[in-house]
Amino acid sequence: MITNLKVPPMITEGKLVDLFHQMWLIRFFDEKVDEFFAKGLIHGTTHLCVGQEASAAGACAVLEQRDKITSTHRGHGHCIAKGADVNRMMAELFGRETGYCRGKGGSMHIADVERGNLGANGIVGGGIPIAVGSALTSQMKKLGYVTLCFFGDGASNEGSFHEAINLAAIWNLPVVFVCENNQYGMSGSVKEMIKIEHIADRAAAYGIPGRVVDGNDIFAMMNATHEAVERARRGEGPTLIEAKTYRWKGHSKSDAKKYRTREEEMDWRTNRDPIERMKRMLIAEGIFSEREAAELEAKARQQIEEAVAFAEQSPMPPLEILEEDVYA
Repeated sequence: MITNLKVPPMITEGKLVDLFHQMWLIRFFDEKVDEFFAKGLIHGTTHLCVGQEASAAGACAVLEQRDKITSTHRGHGHCIAKGADVNRMMAELFGRETGYCRGKGGSMHIADVERGNLGANGIVGGGIPIAVGSALTSQMKKLGYVTLCFFGDGASNEGSFHEAINLAAIWNLPVVFVCENNQYGMSGSVKEMIKIEHIADRAAAYGIPGRVVDGNDIFAMMNATHEAVERARRGEGPTLIEAKTYRWKGHSKSDAKKYRTREEEMDWRTNRDPIERMKRMLIAEGIFSEREAAELEAKARQQIEEAVAFAEQSPMPPLEILEEDVYA
């Protein structure tokens, strides 16, 4: 029984254990992808979310199966948190026919509509109006689902951000905007890009609530998102959540991270690791032991190794499907 941790009502001890395992899946998936890109075995580009596991896992943990999400170019964690099959995800990155987009989409375009993942997006801020469109569908057809919209701090300076939030606010649409502020928009500090202290302060301009949350605290993410989702489901409109987090890796695979210090990186890795924080809290709560935590970590690592094997053994897409799934 959960006694000392504040959690939303649908979060059980078993769910917390699953979330801990899920965060390891997210980390090991992206670390493995990083490894294979370095070896030249995966092509294109990729944007890794190592260090940001709690924002994705915590936000999606309070969603119902019918709820939707939109994702970003840094979206592998969102996919896994919404229940994606890591085998099919890895196959997609390997360009294999068993991938979510039959090997044609790659890292930035995974979608899993059956589980409510409306897709990642290579355009900065591109998913925000899509999320609002999804929420409008839910409202007009009285479908009762909420759409959770992930985007980064850089997207908050795009016109699509302001236009979409304004429309969602006017119409009280069932959408929750989650800004994952990982401190850097590509190679520039967020402090150089935005005059205000908190991106969530922009919510006031549109007459909606704005919340600043520790994005590396999965419990804070669950509680804030649950409150926002329930508000949206009641017909009270959107909320803007700013999750303060940090990406351990560079912006993309070619980023040498020359714009920040190694001391800053080490501080976030050693003192603010979201997985280590959750582990300490669950052990203190008596939900699992140190040994059981290590077993969950090992299980996640093995699942990712199996995903790699699945991808490597999967067939390449045949030439005949080259012109399928395109508009013209």
